Amino acid sequence: MADTNQQSDGLLALLQLFDPKDISDPYPKFAHLRETNPVWNPAEHVYVVSRQDDAASILRDPNFGHGEPEQLRILRKLRESNGGIKFETAEMPIRSFLGLNPPDHTRLRGLVSRAFTPTRINSLAPQIEKITEDLLDNIPSGTEINLIEKFASPLPVIVISDLLGIPVSDRDQLVSWSHAMARGLDPAFLLPPGVKTRQLQAREEFANYLSGLIAERRKRPGEDLLSALVSVRDSRDVLSEEELIATSILLLVAGHETTTNLLGNGSNALMRHPDQLNLLRQDTALTERAVEEFLRYDSPVQLTARIALENAAINNHKIEKGSMVLILIGAANRDPRTYRNPDQLDITREITRHLAFGQGIHFCLGAPLARLEAQIAFKALLRRFDTITPAGDALWKENTVLRGIAKLPIVAEAAMNRP
Repeated sequence: MADTNQQSDGLLALLQLFDPKDISDPYPKFAHLRETNPVWNPAEHVYVVSRQDDAASILRDPNFGHGEPEQLRILRKLRESNGGIKFETAEMPIRSFLGLNPPDHTRLRGLVSRAFTPTRINSLAPQIEKITEDLLDNIPSGTEINLIEKFASPLPVIVISDLLGIPVSDRDQLVSWSHAMARGLDPAFLLPPGVKTRQLQAREEFANYLSGLIAERRKRPGEDLLSALVSVRDSRDVLSEEELIATSILLLVAGHETTTNLLGNGSNALMRHPDQLNLLRQDTALTERAVEEFLRYDSPVQLTARIALENAAINNHKIEKGSMVLILIGAANRDPRTYRNPDQLDITREITRHLAFGQGIHFCLGAPLARLEAQIAFKALLRRFDTITPAGDALWKENTVLRGIAKLPIVAEAAMNRP
């Protein structure tokens, strides 16, 4: 058994790896860890994986899954022996299928997939294009604006809200709940006091709100996704009330937080690489590759976790059943063993299977929607404005898992002969 000092030192080292002062560029630290200690064991039953092959292998391996009781047990043990570092742990209510293992995951994801179909997603393209153009109409040419506030945040919020049938008047409250829950996704030892409490409070309020909305859809179903989820069934199997709420929260939070980060992080990367910005402007056929490169280069989701459901091994390291593995997606997506010049933004890079949407049975259900929104958004942004330049440094959110920008000051200018 690891002694108290070793656990404390390991937890301190984890905190230093995710130091907020490095949030604008965590990649040098990630690279050092990836090259020197790719399967790191900072504390008893806790491992950190940073190489692409190892990360992808875990995400696809049925011996690794989710296990909230095991995670809480490990976190409590760390808290009790961490040498004075204080953090909160709190049990969450019923989870969405994202946090479940088969057969529960298989059942729930199968039911949700019946409502969240490719046909439904593809049919949204004209609506997304209209929303995008309307938002761009409100960006004045030649004036400094915060691109996150004016474009990157409202676009996915409007899209997912329209898709699920959330009234316009309720969307600001939805975003507030979502931000609280997104911050609470970070590992407990990285969170300041009160964040977990606010996460649970936001989830409870969100759940109460959705419960009322679901009751309305049962009485008066519409053409929205929430109505489809209420009515979806497989033989005699349906989504329970709790499952409907958990699934709706997942779709709403994941449906805009990560896409906002994709749009913000991608825009920031383009402006910091004018050659790539000009290349994309000259050849919009590169947009699909560009979006995949943004996902790889500065992943909207930087970290995920799995529990060893059985005794397993990672790159010849034995992992005991019940151990927690933190997978550094941001580090894996810049592994030089997989990508040539991985720290270079290259929108001509051949599309590869990066880990931004995960892999295996938990591959992101909303990936097609995020890709569609981003491709439409970047094409429209570059078509509307002839120059887009930074007007200051990006201000990053404090979030570690869902890493993104809170403020991205820019000046965008249209040609003089355009309205």
